[in-house]
Amino acid sequence: MDLTLSDRHRALQAGLRDFIARHGHRSPPVGGGGGRVRPDRRVLDWQALLIEHGLAARAVPRQYGGYGADPDVLDAAIITEAFNRAGLSPGIQGQGIRMLVPTLLEVGTEAQRRRWIGPTIRGETIWCQGYSEPESGSDLASLRTHARVEDGHFVINGQKIWTSSAHYADMMFLLCRTEPEAPKHEGISYILLSMDTPGIEVRPLPTMTGHATFNEVFFTEARVPVENVVLGRGKGWQVANVTLKHERMLLGDASKLMHRVHRLRALLERVEVDGVALIRRPQWRERFLRLQGEALAMKYHQMRLLGEAAKGEEPGLGVLIVKYVGTVLAWKLTALAVDALGDAGLPYEPHDDVGEDDEATGWYADHMYDLGLIIGGGSSNIQKNIIAERGLGMPREPRVGTS
Repeated sequence: MDLTLSDRHRALQAGLRDFIARHGHRSPPVGGGGGRVRPDRRVLDWQALLIEHGLAARAVPRQYGGYGADPDVLDAAIITEAFNRAGLSPGIQGQGIRMLVPTLLEVGTEAQRRRWIGPTIRGETIWCQGYSEPESGSDLASLRTHARVEDGHFVINGQKIWTSSAHYADMMFLLCRTEPEAPKHEGISYILLSMDTPGIEVRPLPTMTGHATFNEVFFTEARVPVENVVLGRGKGWQVANVTLKHERMLLGDASKLMHRVHRLRALLERVEVDGVALIRRPQWRERFLRLQGEALAMKYHQMRLLGEAAKGEEPGLGVLIVKYVGTVLAWKLTALAVDALGDAGLPYEPHDDVGEDDEATGWYADHMYDLGLIIGGGSSNIQKNIIAERGLGMPREPRVGTS
């Protein structure tokens, strides 16, 4: 990849400096991952401003509500770096924007794109993901939630679990079995449904952060129009893998890692022991520099992946490692911050909205939330198996009870 900046890229940098100087004060707070809440007016206004200036939804076509720029890896890197250094929010980064929108752009119908992409990128429609079930997590294709077709509707029955944001989401993208006679990977459909649909019950699941960010969701004769299926009946596994590709990039997002690096360095420069800043103490500086190096490696690795995707190339093994490496590294970064804070954040009290104005609580909330993300979206052990078997071509582990 050629990282040489053109005149256009330098103009983008200049425009970003002007934008930050004029509008940076309008950014919502960043950090404090323990509380996941519906975007408030300040967040929605900031998102609208970013889209207007091409700093969010930049490559989403204008006919779907985006800015309409051509995809450019360096554009994205320049914007991310400027926002990270300024400590500004990159805008809404949830499952709808980072997972569903690119899925619909790739495999959705024109009607689905026009109906859902605009409200989603503006933060008006919030999505949750209906994948995992109590007996179908690591082996997702064994899911049991099922639907029959009746009078032009899917009639859905079953249960989902670990459903992030379901307690305030407007919509869900759901995997369920619609072709009971087909092999398990071929009998699944990917369906879009309103969380206001009669027959849906959401039960929050409190976590160690003190928040109920996950949920159980139950379906009892919930009726959804058949046109809400993406790509067609029985094509859900194919669509799900498109979404999972984007989910791995979201959970292991290098831009989040680099933002943490900038925050962490500022913290180590402020915290002193016996009048000496921690960043000037060799043991702390070495630990920070190692993590900074790993984060930079992830940054350029993801730039390479985005460059390959823009050229239509298959990323292969490269994309498989992002979720595993990124979530573990995010937790290591917060662990260093927690160690640096010492007892400052030990009396942790969860809040609904924690930002950098409550730094100790924010770091501790992120630390506990990130520990959960090492498991969420496919646990590290499962990710290692995927990397070994699909990426490196290694033989599958022997199954207990089989010969």
